[in-house]
Amino acid sequence: MSIDTNQWYVSDVGGFAPGMAPSFAPGLYFMPKRTSTLRFAHPLPFGAILHDGGVQFVVFSRSATAMRVLLYDRVTDADPVDIIEFDPDHHRWGDVWSIFVPGLGAGQLYHFQADGPHDPDHGYRFDPQARLIDPYAKALAGEFMPAEGGIIRPPRCVVIDDHFDWQGDRHLRRPLSESVIYECHVRGFTRSASSGVRNPGSYLGLIEKIPYLQSLGVTAVELMPVHEFSYLDCFGNMPDHPNYWGYDPIAFFSPHRGYAVGREPGAQVREFKEMVRALHQAGIEVILDVVFNHTAEGNEHGPTLSFKGLENRVYYMLENGGKHYRNYTGCGNTLNGNHPVVREMIFHCLRYWVYNYHVDGFRFDLASILSRDRDGNLVPNPPVVETISEDPLLADTKIIAEAWDAAGAYQVGTFANLRWAEWNGRYRDDIRRYWRGDPHMIGALATRLAGSSDLYQPGGRRPYHSINFITSHDGFTLNDLVSYNYKHNEANGEGNRDGDNNNCSYNYGVEGPTRRESIERIRLRQIKNMLATLLLSQGVPMLLMGDEVRRTQSGNNNAYCQDNAISWFDWSLVEKNKGLLTFVQALIEFRRAEPTVRQTNFLSGRPAKPGRLPDVSWFSPEGTAVHWHSDTRSLSCLMAAMPPQSPIDPPNHHVLMMFNSSEFGQRFLVPPSARHLPWRLLFNTAAKSPYDIYPGMNGPPPRADGVVDLDGRTMVCFVARDEL
Repeated sequence: MSIDTNQWYVSDVGGFAPGMAPSFAPGLYFMPKRTSTLRFAHPLPFGAILHDGGVQFVVFSRSATAMRVLLYDRVTDADPVDIIEFDPDHHRWGDVWSIFVPGLGAGQLYHFQADGPHDPDHGYRFDPQARLIDPYAKALAGEFMPAEGGIIRPPRCVVIDDHFDWQGDRHLRRPLSESVIYECHVRGFTRSASSGVRNPGSYLGLIEKIPYLQSLGVTAVELMPVHEFSYLDCFGNMPDHPNYWGYDPIAFFSPHRGYAVGREPGAQVREFKEMVRALHQAGIEVILDVVFNHTAEGNEHGPTLSFKGLENRVYYMLENGGKHYRNYTGCGNTLNGNHPVVREMIFHCLRYWVYNYHVDGFRFDLASILSRDRDGNLVPNPPVVETISEDPLLADTKIIAEAWDAAGAYQVGTFANLRWAEWNGRYRDDIRRYWRGDPHMIGALATRLAGSSDLYQPGGRRPYHSINFITSHDGFTLNDLVSYNYKHNEANGEGNRDGDNNNCSYNYGVEGPTRRESIERIRLRQIKNMLATLLLSQGVPMLLMGDEVRRTQSGNNNAYCQDNAISWFDWSLVEKNKGLLTFVQALIEFRRAEPTVRQTNFLSGRPAKPGRLPDVSWFSPEGTAVHWHSDTRSLSCLMAAMPPQSPIDPPNHHVLMMFNSSEFGQRFLVPPSARHLPWRLLFNTAAKSPYDIYPGMNGPPPRADGVVDLDGRTMVCFVARDEL
């Protein structure tokens, strides 16, 4: 944009001087003489909205006394080339500031800037010099630039044209009960040179690995945060602890620019849509991990980047009269999600991602914060949670809560209503403890295997409301869970003080990698035990990226800042551990084919019809009644085949599982009531590949006398075709 000084005037508290050359000194704002073409046109929606002939900028601020739009020509511009002043008398409707600027189009770069009271002791943090990210920005461009004169220069907002050729794409609408979720980091999935992709660490790179996801058999990827966040600090420097995971958002409506290949402003919007479209074409849904609990602005010592400089008292939970920030997140601040203005922003954001990006669902990080009122109290039927539950545009999406927060709230089993599923932290802990060999865990094993009815049935919920997982991004990988007794987070630079100390892990004799075959044999068996338990449990299984091939983080259980080989998927493991990969692929294929292990109603212990086996039966190793309070570490579970849904459906299979978490071998008997069935081995975790699993369900039968000898720390599963 060229500047004609004859078309500019200087404004400094009402002073005007035609013809002066622009020099963007603090306190001096140069604006074009086009007030006759600037107009208030539309009070909503918020953000930068394209219209014929220009762009409408709309922003909320209740306490601002003045508002400006700063325009940039290039991402590298240190200072704006144009500043547009809102007229409070003509460009404000209530608390909505709206101005139409002609001659602008898609790709235009901008910030907001607001005057207002600066009274931090009472929660007002307006700064007339601060350049502010639009809370509704659809994309950001560039990075933080070095600050000058104390003025922070954040990434520029980008005006976006949302048009995209979706080629008829729509949401896949796969029932949650039929889902197998794969938690994945966009960058870490393909960043390693071992990935062999053309565009490593990007949305397009993930597209290149879709055939792998298809071969694995997962039905959905749950992407760690892709809302815009920054690798650099607010002064343009690489911090000591870079934000690799992305749990520090600065723009909720914007896809992260760092995962785009194209360098033009807004390229991430197109490439993210291309990724979603390609995943849908492969039959894979996209679930986003969203962070509506805090932002990168931090506490009272943090920078003013967006919300603080527009209406701090509305966007955040404050205390001590507004001087300090309530910190239920462990990240310095807490978003005020149940304030009507913030609730509306969250609501619009979810709709935007569903409609404009075709995403299939959301996992809400620290979702219990959404249950807190403006004073931080946990309340029933919180407005924002109810709004999400009841919104008609979100009706086809999957809504998953991480039902706890950093301030002690733990709502697993009680979060919200029937619309919400939950990460089941109780499942993770109980399965880990059972397979570690802890005593008195067979009751917990049975409860989790059967869908956690203790948590979900009292509220009228279903087994699929339980998102079962053993590992996630937050904690050990599955390989490390069986390789380390203690966390090893030294690389994080915090003296190994960060991360959880309660991991329910065990190293089986050596801390970390070992060449001792006896230990490696046990570790591999335990990995298979936990994966098999996960994939045969009622509920919805979630796998952590790389667990299927023993990805390791070298004992780091809090790799939030490790944008390196510690966190990246090492694709050489696919070949190195192809036997384990085959085992997992076959289990997922079996799960997806067999409704017996993914039922939509809780098991009752009663037969579906007279003359049939009970839907679930529990046995001691001897095939007799279970003594639930005994010290035994062994258990048998018989799940009767689900009746076919229609006469043309093929018969399903009965499933007989035998568990032994003791280090010693255990003799089992096929229960007498089921000994007549034509059992064939599905898998034996103690066997070597390829004889550890039979994808065709054609493994050897048990002995004629029903005896099955299990090695220590072993799980065995037989299946029998339903003959009725």
